[in-house]
Amino acid sequence: MNALEGRQISFSYGRGKTLLSQVDFYVQPGECVILQGPSGSGKTTLCHIAGGIIPRSFSGDLEGEVLLFGTPLHSLSLADVVKNVGILFQNPDSQLFFPMVEDELAFGPENLCLPREEIALRIAEALDAVDMSSFRLVETDTLSHGQKQRIALAAVLALRPRVLILDEAFSQLDTASTAIVKGVLRRQKELGQAIFMVENGEEHLDLAERVYELQGGQIREVAL
Repeated sequence: MNALEGRQISFSYGRGKTLLSQVDFYVQPGECVILQGPSGSGKTTLCHIAGGIIPRSFSGDLEGEVLLFGTPLHSLSLADVVKNVGILFQNPDSQLFFPMVEDELAFGPENLCLPREEIALRIAEALDAVDMSSFRLVETDTLSHGQKQRIALAAVLALRPRVLILDEAFSQLDTASTAIVKGVLRRQKELGQAIFMVENGEEHLDLAERVYELQGGQIREVAL
């Protein structure tokens, strides 16, 4: 069974032109799939659809369906989507809301009403995964961009999602942070997590099992 699957996805913003037209894609457990395409081709929009942000938070004309382990995404509660699908964007400042690192990582698990001991364990494990354990009590606005991105990733990992979506998450990282994040993604694949990521360069193709290209509203699988 596919971890994440899009079937006949078509989308336009209001009365604008069709951005996506009958797009099909899938990601299997333990697999990393990279999505490429020119600027404005709809890559971020497809990520928003795959993660349930569209149509829950952004409106538009959407057809087709996204399946999460065989279950239509629209039939799941928001809590179930959040538990199973984690999203990391290009700019970590759009995902960090709390003044302290520890509070940032605690927010998601607390909203899932997990026991205090479980929350503490998840915070420790997630910070260790991104090599930021010593920053647990640091103020987030004192961190570098790369450190913020690693904390944003840790906050996602603390929810232990089965699917991870990254939208150009490497684009502003330095060499050290890039190496750490790539190491995290390789470990997550080994644990069976499915990864769907937007990346236009070739430097991260070593993470991928398959590559899609999105252009002119159409998607096709291309050779690595």
